[in-house]
Amino acid sequence: MEKGKSAAKALEISLKKLDLNADRNSKSSHSIPSLHSSRLRVEKNKPPSLVSLCLGVVGRHLEDIVEDLSEIAVSFPADIKITLAAIARRRKLLNDDVIVSLADSSWEILDLSGSDVSDFGLAKVAEMCKSLCAVDISQCNKITANGVSELVQHCHSLETLRCGGCPASESTARRCLGILKPKLNDVGGDSWEELDTMEIGHGAQSLRWLVWPKIDKDSLEMLSTECPRIIVNPKPSLFSFRGTEVPREALPDVALDDPIIKDIDPKTWVFCRFTPKAISQTLSSPNELSLAEKFRLAFVERDMRLAPKRAKNARQHQRRAEREWMMTSTRAKALALASQASKSLHGRS
Repeated sequence: MEKGKSAAKALEISLKKLDLNADRNSKSSHSIPSLHSSRLRVEKNKPPSLVSLCLGVVGRHLEDIVEDLSEIAVSFPADIKITLAAIARRRKLLNDDVIVSLADSSWEILDLSGSDVSDFGLAKVAEMCKSLCAVDISQCNKITANGVSELVQHCHSLETLRCGGCPASESTARRCLGILKPKLNDVGGDSWEELDTMEIGHGAQSLRWLVWPKIDKDSLEMLSTECPRIIVNPKPSLFSFRGTEVPREALPDVALDDPIIKDIDPKTWVFCRFTPKAISQTLSSPNELSLAEKFRLAFVERDMRLAPKRAKNARQHQRRAEREWMMTSTRAKALALASQASKSLHGRS
């Protein structure tokens, strides 16, 4: 186990160093739209960064480090953490423990769609990541109105929310209408559009975009009548919507965390779909050890092999320290001479 942690520590240091290259690559990617089309083709064929390659390798073996992820990822940069979360979601490994271990206070988006995250995990992440602007909880069977209430309570900058997609999530969305509708401190205003955030006392204070593809007519009518400020299922357009441009996060056809893993090889998460079957066919015994357990046993074996040498070195160090003490201490010399004299007297008698 200690050897595995040492390897993880080395990976952490490498990722931090490699992250500098990722920053330079991200800065250069922002200038792509202003370049000539020939340059654009060159950028498309550009190989992935070393950070992306490392994350792809880690992502393929993510299930082997999930149990120790809280210790391994504690010093990872925020962009590395959110990339691992996106990979874990695609590999169906994202649950409360994983998302809480990876959560970072600087996150502005959170994609939990189709995961096993529950109200507990959503509440903990919302408490840690109060700057969240866009959240996707669609197809999450374990998230209820209680989790959404915690999200709205902690994340006052939430502008985009995605929900629905499965019966449980559809039911949660309907029960959350009362939570999502802002409640006014001052009811003297003429319209929702003129409200300032400070005038909204409770509810989703900044929520503007609600992506709920299969919203029922009653819910849509309720939101349109009582809270027209929240735009439901906005359509992509070249023109702004009510004077506001529709953000990419509010477009239902694009995964919320797609830009995060754009440089990661898709085989990283496609690989896992076939791995369990291949393993079950090739295992000669149901008691086959995991990779982490093999690392632990190798470390224990090495530790036992080196134990006699460490004990010998300790004894040598102790004898050396005693000799140095005898050479430098006057009292020690006197005791040694007295001991020799006592032995000689007993020998004569």
